[in-house]
Amino acid sequence: MMAGGRLGLLMRVFRQLAVEEASRTLRENRLGRPRSTESRARQEAERAQNVRKAFEQLGPFYVKVGQILSTRPDIVSDHVIAELEKLHDSASVLPFSAVEPVLRAELGPTWAKNLRDIDTDRPLGAASLAQVYRVTLANGRPAVVKIQRPGVRETVAQDMALLRKAARVAGRVAPRFTEMIDIEAMLEVLFEAMRPELDFINESRNMRRAARLVAPFEHLAVPEVLLATPRVLVQSLAPGTSVRHVAQDNFDTEERLAIGRDLLTFVLRGFFTDRFFHADLHPGNVFVAPGERATLIDWGMVGRTDRRTSMLLVLVLLALAQSDGHGLAKAWIELGQTTARARPGAFASDMALLVPQVADASLEDLSFGVTLTRVLTSSTRRGISTSPVIAVLGKAFANAEGSVRCLAPELSIVEVFKSEMQNIMLSLAAETLSQEQMARTALEVMLGIGSVTERLRSMVRGRPLSLGIEA
Repeated sequence: MMAGGRLGLLMRVFRQLAVEEASRTLRENRLGRPRSTESRARQEAERAQNVRKAFEQLGPFYVKVGQILSTRPDIVSDHVIAELEKLHDSASVLPFSAVEPVLRAELGPTWAKNLRDIDTDRPLGAASLAQVYRVTLANGRPAVVKIQRPGVRETVAQDMALLRKAARVAGRVAPRFTEMIDIEAMLEVLFEAMRPELDFINESRNMRRAARLVAPFEHLAVPEVLLATPRVLVQSLAPGTSVRHVAQDNFDTEERLAIGRDLLTFVLRGFFTDRFFHADLHPGNVFVAPGERATLIDWGMVGRTDRRTSMLLVLVLLALAQSDGHGLAKAWIELGQTTARARPGAFASDMALLVPQVADASLEDLSFGVTLTRVLTSSTRRGISTSPVIAVLGKAFANAEGSVRCLAPELSIVEVFKSEMQNIMLSLAAETLSQEQMARTALEVMLGIGSVTERLRSMVRGRPLSLGIEA
């Protein structure tokens, strides 16, 4: 679809939203009496449902935007969040004849000699960016082939350009809002997250790196990359089924707890030690079977944290583990910045009330990802601007917790964090005391770049906050 076509679709969808809103307002005015609380709630829910349908109608990129917005209660209402949380990266199934030209272009006209017995009638999955099929390789090995949908790169590129323009306009029209919520920065984080999904060579690199990182875990695995081109990815078949559809009774207690503990530990190491993590580890991307390793699939969307961010996040979790609301508030403020309207004391008081409620809860009772969004809401209300990458981290946390909750809801992320804390701190200490880091600090001091105290402090907190996305 050409850029003009995407803009036209965008205008039609928003025009439809505006008409529905105007009709609703007109009906309310005709009634001529105050609405009841029940009526207001019903209409808010209807409005939120229309917003969710609009995102779905606009396609894959807007679905991703909606998923990120569902983690930002400081931007959208509770009703809208409830609807946006229903957004799934799914799409209607294209006939195989529509995606076969992609296989032919990427693998050549003889592709069927290497990918045999492809089940063209029943794809394993149909997402907004690709379709997935089970195949048999020439050597008889069962595998999976992921084929990018035709034209999806161009569509996403056009959507990115349109949203960039919209964000710049919002910055000029509502400067006070964008002081608190940096829309352009939030979109850039999302753009960087999605770009690798449009090139399966990048995804294959992510998978190979993840396979190395997951190797020490007895109960986790990553599919093996068998073949990769920009638009076609062939990988080993994951045993079992999505953890979303698995009954806990199929596993003995020891096995499901071990899988859940390994998965949470792997996520924590990704944030704090490896600084490379799966950004979309929802239950549909975790496959399990009794007696098998849990397989983590779909490595197109990964995140990277910088050293300063990961260390401050360690402080946030430590404060939570120690039920220290004021300590959490201090670390959180370091992650962002205070505005002219900031009330850090009030934020610290908010955290002192919140943290004891969540410090010892299990995943059955609480989501740490949701807790992050509650902290985010409070910090925004108190005039503390938070980096947009926190929403991505919160979403990643919430997704991983959701996967573990399907199998081992009684696990506590705080308890898992406490047991992993020694390894995290040893890794951070080794990095801080490495010859390379100490040499850099010494050279900068000798060159007069900063005082010893300043440089030592900067090793923990002096670098600009950023989060890159693995390309």
